[in-house]
Order: sequence, then C-alpha cells, then structure tokens
Amino acid sequence: MKMTKPKDKNREKISVASEIDRVEERKSRCNNLLERAEFRRRKEELSDEDSKLLEEEMNQMTERIQKYDDELEILRRENRRNMMLSVALLAISALFYYSFVY
Repeated sequence: MKMTKPKDKNREKISVASEIDRVEERKSRCNNLLERAEFRRRKEELSDEDSKLLEEEMNQMTERIQKYDDELEILRRENRRNMMLSVALLAISALFYYSFVY
C-alpha cells in the first residue's frame, strides 16, 4: 500500500485550475521581484559585494521562474487531458442517450 505525503493529499483536493492560478500568482510575484532587482542594479551605485549578492538573488529568481514555468506546463497538460476526458464522456453519454431514447 502506497503512502502519500500530507502535502500530496492536500494537492489532490485542489483543482488543476486553482493550482494553475496559484502557480501563476507565484510566478508573477517572482517576475515583479526580478524587475525590481534589475531596476535597482541599473539605477543604484552598488559595491562589488552588493552587486554580487544582487546578481545571485536575480539568478535564484530566474531559476524559480523557470521552475514555475515547468510546473505550469505540466499542469496545463493535465488540464487539457482532463478537458478531453470530459468531452469524451459527454460525447459517449450523448451517443447512449440518442441511441436508446430515439
């Protein structure tokens, strides 16, 4: 018997669309932070140490944004699959309805 982590159980209760919205919101926040850091790098006179720290922070944000993009791609693929499954079930239901009612 496979044990699921509590985090996975909570995720199973959340719809794919809600999960997509949550990840897009996090990605948007990271993009805003990255834009602020880039603006700060251009406008402020930073010491070498501060510049290096800012660059590391920007690299981390860029990696996090890439991670969110990958997660969004997976979630959107799952959402498309779920939609196609729903459409197929609707088509099968309509086929049975029309074949047995008419």
